[in-house]
Amino acid sequence: MTGHELAELLDARGFDFFTGVPCSLAEGLIAALERRPRSGREPYIPAVREDIALGLAAGAWLGGRVPAVLMQNSGLGTSANALVSLSLLYHLPALLVVTWRGYEGKDAPEHIVMGEITRPFLDMFGVPHRVLARGSEAADVAWARAEAERLSQPVALVLPPRVLDADAAMPAAPEPGRAPAPTVPPPGPAGLASLSRFEALGAAVSALGREAVIHANGYVCRESFAVRDRPENFYMIGSMGLASSIALGLALARPDRHVVVFDGDGNLLMNLGILPMVGGAATGRAPALVHVVFDNGVYGSTGGQLSPSRGVRLDAVAGACGYAHAESVDSAPEVARAVRDALAADGPSFILARVSADERPVPRIPYTPEEIRDRFRQAIGSP
Repeated sequence: MTGHELAELLDARGFDFFTGVPCSLAEGLIAALERRPRSGREPYIPAVREDIALGLAAGAWLGGRVPAVLMQNSGLGTSANALVSLSLLYHLPALLVVTWRGYEGKDAPEHIVMGEITRPFLDMFGVPHRVLARGSEAADVAWARAEAERLSQPVALVLPPRVLDADAAMPAAPEPGRAPAPTVPPPGPAGLASLSRFEALGAAVSALGREAVIHANGYVCRESFAVRDRPENFYMIGSMGLASSIALGLALARPDRHVVVFDGDGNLLMNLGILPMVGGAATGRAPALVHVVFDNGVYGSTGGQLSPSRGVRLDAVAGACGYAHAESVDSAPEVARAVRDALAADGPSFILARVSADERPVPRIPYTPEEIRDRFRQAIGSP
């Protein structure tokens, strides 16, 4: 079954409101929901966090819709409070399509533990679930719709790897009798960018000395590793959204060192509340913190789904949150100059590097999490 065919099954069972946080295992399904005309209904709505997606689903159900929320199993942890104190407390029906990373212990290290506890997690929270399997998809979707209504609460379909086949190219077609759907507008901050993230990372790294650099997970750290591996690099291979939080903690603990964050737009949006913590006096300002966000307007690691950063000036948001300096750049020389200036000035500083969605074929980080931790601590002189 392809993602397009699964979307058709969901349609046939009356699901008519789709939101979530992307995962590569559901890439084809999300692409189908984004591209297909939906009889005047909203296309797939990208959320920045899984608990926010559950909030959207709750509002949609209250408004008469039949919602489905897509998330990676790692997002179950993020959504725990919303599940308990909103969806289950108020008995709000919804379908959770939960991708099963770490299935059978075969995945990148950041997914293994969550892969082992995905089904026990759902059991603990009292969320009935089935594992989607080839040949039973129609029955599983029918069960999910009926069970969510019968219990008046969320139910889950767990999606392992290799259940969905790759979709053929599927251009959207206008519905009969309707005007063609408008094309997706180009990204706001990244719309005119010709600079690739790899080139921007190379320029940023060229401006560094021995500064500690916290890397957001995904292609930001993988491309940075390919540009130049440094012992002062802390590569995140999981915990999306937390690079800026780790950097702030380090900057406050070690005011003697410059701390740089290489962040992504999707990562930052998942933790946007960090901006007033970095920029505001309540936390204790971190003048030696440099926050570099590579904004390509998409979730690159999961198939290029649109990021809500499109049309948003994240540098303006950072400035409003109290960063001492905030600017937007879109060329390699400007990136290098901006990083050098930020390292020479009192901050905190925010640099929005507007980049294209182009990606280099780069390897995964070859170090174990423990190796990343230990060599980083040694490099920055932690006892």
